[in-house]
Amino acid sequence: MPASDQTPVAVSIVVPVRNEADNIAPLIAEIATALDGRWAYEIVYVNDGSTDTTGERLNAIMARRPNLRQLRHTVSSGQSAAVRSGVRAARGAIVATLDGDGQNDPAFLPKLIAAIESGNGRVGLAAGQRVGRKDTGFKKLQSRIANAVRGIILRDGTRDTGCGLKAFPREVFLAMPYFDGLHRFLPALVRREGLAIAYVDVVDRPRHSGVSNYGFFDRLWIGIMDLGGVWWLIRRKKPTPVVTEVTGTEVPVVTEVK
Repeated sequence: MPASDQTPVAVSIVVPVRNEADNIAPLIAEIATALDGRWAYEIVYVNDGSTDTTGERLNAIMARRPNLRQLRHTVSSGQSAAVRSGVRAARGAIVATLDGDGQNDPAFLPKLIAAIESGNGRVGLAAGQRVGRKDTGFKKLQSRIANAVRGIILRDGTRDTGCGLKAFPREVFLAMPYFDGLHRFLPALVRREGLAIAYVDVVDRPRHSGVSNYGFFDRLWIGIMDLGGVWWLIRRKKPTPVVTEVTGTEVPVVTEVK
C-alpha cells in the first residue's frame, strides 16, 4: 500500500477511529508534541467506516502534515481489523498504537517506544497499564471481570490488556495469528513466542467528546470464544527449532576411529 510521504521512518503511530471527528485535530497535535525531534515517524489513522466528518478532518490536516496518512475501511470492521490494517501499511520497524478518542495520552508514547528499542530484540511488547481510569463504573466492572478471567486461564501476568497504548516490533505483530479481538490478547501471544513484555503505567483521561464506538458485546462476551482459542494456541505451542543454513562450504570434521 503506497504511502503519501516516502521519507524513511523509524516509528509508525497507528490510530484506529470511527466517528471521532472532534477528537482528530487535538490528538494529532499531542502526538506531534510527544514525538517531534525524537524519532522520524508517521501517523497512520485507520478510518473504520466513519459516517461523520472524520475523513474530511483528516484530509484537511494531511494537506499541511505530510507524515499523516489515512486508511479507510468501506464499512466498519472493528478495532482489531483497524489496528491490523494500520500495522500492515506501516513503514516503521516499530509500531505504537493508541485509541482515537483522546483517553490515551500520547505523552506516554516515548516510554513505550524506548522500551522496545532498549529491549534489543528480546521485548516483543510494551504495554500501557491504566491507572485512575475515567470510564464509567459499568465499563470498569467489565474490564475487571474480563481481566480476572483472562489472567486465571492464560496466566499472561498482565492486569490490563484493554489499554490502547502499546508498542511492538512490526514483524512480531504480523507473525501473530490474526482473529477479531487479537489486540486484547497480545500479552499472552507475545509470551507464547518466548518474548518479554515491558509494562508502563499510564494515566487515563476522560473522553474529550463523542461516545464509545466499540460497545458492550465487542468488549466482553465475544471475547469468551477468543479466550478458549488463545488458550488452545498456547497449549499447542512447540519449541521453535534452531535453524542454520548449510552453504556447502563448511569443512567436514573427520573423527579418527581407532
